[in-house]
Amino acid sequence: MSTTLSAPPLGLLLEDLVRQHRPRKETGAVPGNIPFLASVPFDRFGIAVATTSGEVFCSGDADVPFSIQSISKVFTLALALQGSRSARLWSRVLREPSGTAFNSLVQLEAEHGIPRNPFINAGALVVTDHLMEETSDAAGQLLRFLTEQAGGQQSGPGKQGPFIDGAAATGELASSSRNLALAHFLKDFGNLAQPAESVVENYVRQCSIMMTCRELARAGLFLANDGQGAAGTVLSRSEAKRIGSIMLTCGMYDAAGEFAYRVGLPGKSGVGGGILVIVPGQCAICVWSPRLDAKGNSLAGTAALADLSDRTGWSVF
Repeated sequence: MSTTLSAPPLGLLLEDLVRQHRPRKETGAVPGNIPFLASVPFDRFGIAVATTSGEVFCSGDADVPFSIQSISKVFTLALALQGSRSARLWSRVLREPSGTAFNSLVQLEAEHGIPRNPFINAGALVVTDHLMEETSDAAGQLLRFLTEQAGGQQSGPGKQGPFIDGAAATGELASSSRNLALAHFLKDFGNLAQPAESVVENYVRQCSIMMTCRELARAGLFLANDGQGAAGTVLSRSEAKRIGSIMLTCGMYDAAGEFAYRVGLPGKSGVGGGILVIVPGQCAICVWSPRLDAKGNSLAGTAALADLSDRTGWSVF
């Protein structure tokens, strides 16, 4: 870790990354099954770095809310690992890279309803089901947790703080046939306790949370800070480290190996164009640019993180 986190160099570096990597033409794609994501301007680009010393550096569109989508899976996993029931979770979901599509039905059936990891859709549905054993409103629980860790106030669109985009959730739920199929597979194999429809509804609402790069970087800081969050201990140091390891091996869909090669840091992406990255002991980084590569990861965001890693020396290797 060669860079000292002080305002002038890091602030200037982020500004330069925005200049270098903000898209100038409409390349890449957006998910066809989530229509509202197509309306986001292709040239949006934001980046934020929240440090363990309490500073936050931002540039570009770092204060524009976007749909966090699968980045939510990092935080639902953290919630599921709290408390005395956490050991049960690992009998229901594994910690291995999937090697297949994030929404594969074939793999789930072949492996008798035990998802490969918590970051593919089937695994995330199991995690949501686990949370719903304590509360029927797992999405609301996640929203409160993110709001607390981001240091903001829970509010509605246009105001400070994370919020669930109700219209987006309704639209996404209408296109959730495959997630419902995964949930019914899980139910049939005895790996879902709650009604399949309720689990999918909570899952979609979790994915429809809107946050800014600044908020997500702050919310993820406990993973870089030995499990210590904005309001105290979120997880033990050991559990925080283990979430980081799953992010490194499973967090970027089918491009986890390529991301580890190019960036060298634990990351979790979402099809909303965001990527959350952890630099252990140093900081949490969130970058957002909406256009995606063929694997579902932000094109400009991945390039910017590779550039940032090269220029700072930040890497777990």
